[in-house]
Amino acid sequence: MENNLGLALGGGAVLGAAHIGVLKAIEEQKIEISAISGTSIGALVAAFHAFGNPYKDIQEMILHIGWSDISSFSLSKFGLMTNQKLEKLIHRHLGKVKIEDAEIPLCIVTTNINDGSKCVLEKGDLAQAVMASTCLPGVYQPIKLGNALLIDGGIVENVPISPLIELKVDKIIAVDLNTNKKYDAPNNIVELLINSFHYLLASAVESQSKEADVLIQPDLSEFNLYDVKQVDKLVQIGYETAIERIEHSSLLQ
Repeated sequence: MENNLGLALGGGAVLGAAHIGVLKAIEEQKIEISAISGTSIGALVAAFHAFGNPYKDIQEMILHIGWSDISSFSLSKFGLMTNQKLEKLIHRHLGKVKIEDAEIPLCIVTTNINDGSKCVLEKGDLAQAVMASTCLPGVYQPIKLGNALLIDGGIVENVPISPLIELKVDKIIAVDLNTNKKYDAPNNIVELLINSFHYLLASAVESQSKEADVLIQPDLSEFNLYDVKQVDKLVQIGYETAIERIEHSSLLQ
């Protein structure tokens, strides 16, 4: 097995619980991750893992999170809601830490909505970076960082492989949550915006994922993007898919 292995965790709202199952498989197979990158919900899971949390602790945390724990209504002209509560959640579990303090080198992908450019955060306030990467456009108000106005990294790279290539890892495991996803009819404007956003992501993922050595694409077609009660099942499917892909790869050789 190569000693320099990167893990890229993609976006997908509540479907991100499947990432925890992938981490479970990686831990069980004693695969050492040398660098980790995340977009959107993948950024949140990547952040917790990079700061030393095993999959069980992350799962326990996710099980007790509802939309009201990370969202509240906003008066901003840029978004219906704010994810400011996410900052408090991260501070409660990890403290007021910086990205560069992570035990595993961590990259968080965001989009600078001022010019549409990709902004990969490898230094600075962790909570602000995760908030930015999870700012669904139109749903959450953007995060201002210097002159940049940052929103969800999925717009530019929903499966964040390129930051790991820049770090010159030997092999990359990438997790794509959207390729096999079907979408339920939205019940409100927030769900409509989330669906619309993820439709746009799906077309770009195939080209973004070509550089992965091991591509994990769990079949999440029976799940929706919003229901937090699905966590346990999503973890299990992420785990089963990851085990199958890892066993058929060269990672254990």
